[in-house]
Amino acid sequence: MAEQLVFNLPLETAFGRDDYFISDSNKMVVAAVENWPNWPQNKLLLCGEAGAGKTHLAHIWASGISGTALNGTDLPSADLDQLAIGAVCVENIHSIAGQGAAETALFHLHNLMQQHQTPLLMTGQGVLAGWGIGLPDLASRLSGTNIVFLPPPDDALLAAVLVKLFDDRQLRVEPGLITYLLKRMERSLGHARALVAALDRQAWQDKRPIGVTMARKVLESLQQEPE
Repeated sequence: MAEQLVFNLPLETAFGRDDYFISDSNKMVVAAVENWPNWPQNKLLLCGEAGAGKTHLAHIWASGISGTALNGTDLPSADLDQLAIGAVCVENIHSIAGQGAAETALFHLHNLMQQHQTPLLMTGQGVLAGWGIGLPDLASRLSGTNIVFLPPPDDALLAAVLVKLFDDRQLRVEPGLITYLLKRMERSLGHARALVAALDRQAWQDKRPIGVTMARKVLESLQQEPE
C-alpha cells in the first residue's frame, strides 16, 4: 500500500481496492490511513457512524500490508503474541465495552504491538467518549491514540455507489432516478446496497423497469422496516 490509494467506484461488500471510491467526504481520512508508516506510536483509531465505510477502508489497509483484520469480540480467543508480530486491524471496538475479557485482550495486544512497533488500526462506531470502556488502562491507551472520523458519504460518493450497484445487477436506470434517490435515501453505504437490492426484487416482481413510482414505494417500505 505504498502507492497512492486511488479507487474507482465503490462496492463496500467486495472490500477490494478497485471497489472503493474517494470523494471530498472521505479523502482526508483515506490519506490518514494511507500514511500508516507515520502514525504516532504506530496506531490509529478510525471512527464513524454505521454505513460510513469504515470496514471497507480497514480491510483495504489490512490487505495492502498483509495484515490481519478481526472483530474486537474475537480477541479473547486469538493468539495475541502471534498477532502482534504483524499489522493488525481490530474492528468494532465500541462493541467490546463492558466485556472484560475482550477489553483485557485488546489492552494486551496494544502493549505487545507497541513493543514490536507494528501498526495497529482500530475502528469503532460513533465517538470514543460514548463507548463506556470499563478497563481504565485500555481507556487511557485509546484516549492517547490519534483519532480520525469518517463522515457519512456525500452525494458524489453515494451516486457512484448507486451507479455501481445498479450496473452490477445489470439494471438500467435513468440519471434522474439517481438524483431522486439521493434526495430521499439514508446517508449510508449499507442503505444504498439494501435499496438497490429491494428495487431489483420489486422490478422482478412487477416485470417492469425501475422508475420514480417504484422507487417511492421501495423507499417507503424500507423506512417502515424495523431496525
